[in-house]
Amino acid sequence: MPNKLTLSAIMVGLSMSLAACQQDQAASNQSPAKVEQAAPPSAQDARDFIESAQAEMEKLQFPASQAAWAYATYINQDTAAVSAYLSEKLSVRTAELAKEAAKFNHVEVDANTRRQLDLLLNSFVLAPPSAPEKSERLSQISSELDGMYGKGEYCRKDGECWDLGQMTAKMARSRDHELLLEIWQGWRQISVPMKPLYEEMVTLANEGAKELGFADTSELWRGKYDMPAKDFSAELDRTWEQVKPFYEALHCHVRAKLGDYYGTDVVPQDKPIPAHLLGNMWAQSWGNIYDLVKPEQKMQVPDVTAALKKHGYDEIKMVKQAESFFTSLGFEPLPETFWERSQFVKPQDRDVICHASAWDLDDKDDLRIKMCIQKTGEEFNVIHHELGHNFYQRAYKNQPLLYRGSANDGFHEAIGDTIALSITPKYLKQIGLINEIPDESNDLGMLLQVALDKIAFVPFGLMVDQWRWKVFSGEVTPENYNQAWWELREKYQGVMAPVARDANAFDPGAKYHVPGNTPYTRYFLAHILQFQFHKALCEIAGDQGPVHRCSIYGSKEAGKALNDMLEMGMSKPWQEALQTMTGSNQMDATAILDYFAPLKTWLDQQNQGRQCGW
Repeated sequence: MPNKLTLSAIMVGLSMSLAACQQDQAASNQSPAKVEQAAPPSAQDARDFIESAQAEMEKLQFPASQAAWAYATYINQDTAAVSAYLSEKLSVRTAELAKEAAKFNHVEVDANTRRQLDLLLNSFVLAPPSAPEKSERLSQISSELDGMYGKGEYCRKDGECWDLGQMTAKMARSRDHELLLEIWQGWRQISVPMKPLYEEMVTLANEGAKELGFADTSELWRGKYDMPAKDFSAELDRTWEQVKPFYEALHCHVRAKLGDYYGTDVVPQDKPIPAHLLGNMWAQSWGNIYDLVKPEQKMQVPDVTAALKKHGYDEIKMVKQAESFFTSLGFEPLPETFWERSQFVKPQDRDVICHASAWDLDDKDDLRIKMCIQKTGEEFNVIHHELGHNFYQRAYKNQPLLYRGSANDGFHEAIGDTIALSITPKYLKQIGLINEIPDESNDLGMLLQVALDKIAFVPFGLMVDQWRWKVFSGEVTPENYNQAWWELREKYQGVMAPVARDANAFDPGAKYHVPGNTPYTRYFLAHILQFQFHKALCEIAGDQGPVHRCSIYGSKEAGKALNDMLEMGMSKPWQEALQTMTGSNQMDATAILDYFAPLKTWLDQQNQGRQCGW
């Protein structure tokens, strides 16, 4: 029996054919009879549509997920072809359904139906125009941009060529500022040819967004956050202002130490920091230069990698321990199929994608992780993070399909990172990996390392989409793409291009998420929310110590509060989900200031007599 959507489509097609016949007959007979107009869509039509659309999407989604898993864990021509085919079928049909949802934009419906319609309507990243040739062109451009980035490399004058992975590793380790500048400039050559394609893509995507009732693609993107697009932008700026004083203190210290190392002719003390000196291709996180900016006193930091080896942890035992973190909170153990179907180590007989990821193939219980686990402290953290995704996925499994996701796109990453924040020395001692917890005088080094990665990232996480929203809205025109990019980087990050940039350069395209059309605000949100979540859960757990030393391991109370929020999925506005666990419906970055309070005191001491700001 055909489902409601198929039956509806058949009936619509049939009625159109009959109407056309009647019109032709009326024309030939010159009859005055009027053709009866179709009734406008009703609230019941909208409910029927949502029900049948979700059923159809669910049917397409499972085999597409299975094919994607097969490709990721066994890369060959056949798995690639099958995955691409099923993924395209799902995305094309979802796009068609989203455009059908737009027909109910002005129909009065109950709040639940309206929310599901809006979620379907907002499921696009780039909305294809209805004209087939334009839709096909948009898809082609997206693929070309993706390919240009993926194949990018820099070839030196001597003919030696480096890919992005090799250049990233060199930027992390090298302290030769001339080599770093060469690499920085070399990688940005790959994005210059992207600019005309990107211009064309913006035009086509805006056309598709307008067909859905949005002013442009920026309004489509900002409309996913349960508040008017304009208000959401203001909310991001408000949150950033809370973090900004701490970021400026970190920036001041890092710039001073880089000036000590490279000389103030290379790092002027009254200007933004040159972008090639921060240990990262995009200057988005600064952890790789910890050795240049760390406290002078020796820090006693637990060596988790050595502890794992000493206590006989293999890859499976590392995952089992991470699972026990969640069961200690009251969550049910992972299903047996998780252990049978996950990829924990890199197979020797085939190519796989090693990038760590968490999977929920059937939206029910087929949970898996895909990793090539290394027996290190860093990977131990990553495993806890990935299982955070899995337990979130299972928590909302009983929601309707359109509600099976995180409250907003920042929540999923924030939950994984929240769990990782509990991997403190206290937790390591509780599970027997270390015998003693270092005293608080040793916390500065750890806090600085975390800040160099997480707090240094915050303004970058904000400005990437600030730039794109201005581009999509037309506020920034193609001739000003690059200029606007660096104006925003200087404004928010205090980071500048190390050399003058040509107007035809397209430096935004050197960051994957721009040509890959991956929205970036989710990462900003995650970096704010994880500290707010961590603080709230520590309070619920009754932890009396400093929040950066807290672990919620073993707290059933914290586990219940966490699960109550997770199981909501996307069924309510994210503000309500936030309030469920934290007691507040507003993002609050003051939790960051609490977490890093000892480091802020130390930074202020270090910065006395220095010229801060830019």
